[in-house]
Amino acid sequence: MSTEDTAASRRRTIALDKRSAKSFIRINEKIRAREIRVIDENGEQMGVLPPFEALKIARERGLDLVEVSPNAIPPVCRIQDYGRFLYEKDKSENAARKKQKIIVVKEVKFSVTLDEHDYQTKKNQAVRFLTEGDKVKASLRFRGRQMAHRELGYAKINRLIQDIGDAGIVEFMPRMEGTILHAIIAPAKKQEQAKPKPAAAPAQVAAASAPQA
Repeated sequence: MSTEDTAASRRRTIALDKRSAKSFIRINEKIRAREIRVIDENGEQMGVLPPFEALKIARERGLDLVEVSPNAIPPVCRIQDYGRFLYEKDKSENAARKKQKIIVVKEVKFSVTLDEHDYQTKKNQAVRFLTEGDKVKASLRFRGRQMAHRELGYAKINRLIQDIGDAGIVEFMPRMEGTILHAIIAPAKKQEQAKPKPAAAPAQVAAASAPQA
């Protein structure tokens, strides 16, 4: 084998090893067990074999030997196309990730001296975040002598909670951390819409509207 062929083969091995390490899956010569239970590409049981014998069968079929259940006794390996196996695995993982709802915590900052107009703006912003499915962190920083009047800050955050109403659920009640008062509000669960009553059949409507003798 030429130097170029050796280098190319080494690059392919490194790339394959990186893919295996990424998914923590042993394949082919990386399988260390003395005996393995083998399943062929059609899902048929081939019994318990030494790895080298199973790998020989896989190579003859132009496929790979993939360890699919390493904790079993003996480990379970499948003869299959490793590239296609990774593709299907990534596809299923991506589908699972798409189904997951990612909840973001968005901060809305208040102050003791916030006027009514700005308060309404920030309240509406918090309600919008909640209706979009995000959590809201309502925070209020006390500055200087304002720490002596913390009840004003509590009153403002508690008012926000009251004004939000059914749009949110308080996850953490207002509490102090250093000079910052904050509360966490989560989106309210969507209530199931009332199912419309089925329309009456025409015969029933006619009978109900007919004059009685």
